[in-house]
Amino acid sequence: MASTNDLKNGMVLKLDGGQLWSVVEFQHVKPGKGPAFVRTKLKNVLSGKVVDKTFNAGVKVETATVDKRDMQFSYMDGDYFVFMDMETYDQLHVDKKAVGDAANFLIEGFTASVAQHEGEVLYVELPAAVELVIQETEPGVQGDRSTGGTKPATLETGHQISVPLFITTGEKIKVDTRTSDYLGRVNS
Repeated sequence: MASTNDLKNGMVLKLDGGQLWSVVEFQHVKPGKGPAFVRTKLKNVLSGKVVDKTFNAGVKVETATVDKRDMQFSYMDGDYFVFMDMETYDQLHVDKKAVGDAANFLIEGFTASVAQHEGEVLYVELPAAVELVIQETEPGVQGDRSTGGTKPATLETGHQISVPLFITTGEKIKVDTRTSDYLGRVNS
């Protein structure tokens, strides 16, 4: 248990019958009249839904311990992604639902942050940008460098994104894992 006065960004609260909510932002408000309160923006850990919630100042809220560890993606086992803890070398089978959109950018050997609560995997978080190889895209045409147009390209994970016209098959690029945006070439 913690008081609303102790809230911090990233803290995970257990509200509404056991649902886990992460504090995105909070603000202590002391109006001229009436009691002080805390205005928060909370994100549901599982669904990603963001809500605004107000608490009276000093109210006790239940906190949840979320264990976040860096693990290395090893391989696919049916519908499960197998991650290895780099400290203990234990393997963890993670359901496709818990991996979510991170699956679009995972290749063997990538390190991801795996969050668990009471032994249950909540989500898998990748770094903001990853480097991947273009598996297939149409060839660029001479003179296309200045138009600023884009074309579809398939990454080595099978995920499709838009890249500038001058990018060719086999090139290594940087991709934003949150938006699937092309960020630039990677110089080998």
